[in-house]
Amino acid sequence: MSADASTGAIRRRLAVLVALLVAGVGVLVFAPWKNWLLTGLEAARGLGPLGALAFVLVYALASVLVLPGSLLTLAAGFTWGLGWGTLVAWVAANVASNLSFAVGRFLARGWVSERTREMPRFAAIDRAIAGSGLRLVLLLRLSPLVPFNLLNYALAITQVRFRDYAAGSALGMLPGTLLYVYLGSSLQSLAALAAGSTPSGGTAQHALFWIGLVATVLSVVVVTRSARRELDQRLEREPDDDE
Repeated sequence: MSADASTGAIRRRLAVLVALLVAGVGVLVFAPWKNWLLTGLEAARGLGPLGALAFVLVYALASVLVLPGSLLTLAAGFTWGLGWGTLVAWVAANVASNLSFAVGRFLARGWVSERTREMPRFAAIDRAIAGSGLRLVLLLRLSPLVPFNLLNYALAITQVRFRDYAAGSALGMLPGTLLYVYLGSSLQSLAALAAGSTPSGGTAQHALFWIGLVATVLSVVVVTRSARRELDQRLEREPDDDE
């Protein structure tokens, strides 16, 4: 494939990703998606395993379109209770995050690779993220400051290995999933879910917030130190300009 053809393919993929994100924003702002969700939940409650499977598929689609995942996790708690709700929501979140990662990697990674050839500092950060993959993904998933769906795409455009991404996500999403499912199981009605009037998580919610805040700081430290090391190694490999 020629360079021009390759560049054209990369741009077309990037355009598809942008279209997906715009579609997600359109649904979020203009479509009655909460009403659709409530109708679907009413149906899912009576379908047993098929209802859970449908929920996983809806969760995955919502993630690709960057729709809020927290509401769906609350819905799992309301629909299936704490035990089964946690399992269904955790499986759904993992399927959703991995699918979004695959979509982002396929559609946007080529464009990012082209940009990093001209930006040594970004290239160093890119390699640093890959080198600290599992640890960094775990820390970022624990962080309350990084939106779930945006993180899927943000990590997809880096060099992080899929196995590190999947394992770090699976572990890091579990505490938040458990808390949101618990809150959802405490709701009295679907109307309360639609209105966003969720009960307070009390001590557990505060603890998760502070743990996530520490994880955010640690993730920044990990990336910064690793990127600085990568830059130093790059400079050592490059010949001096005077030679």
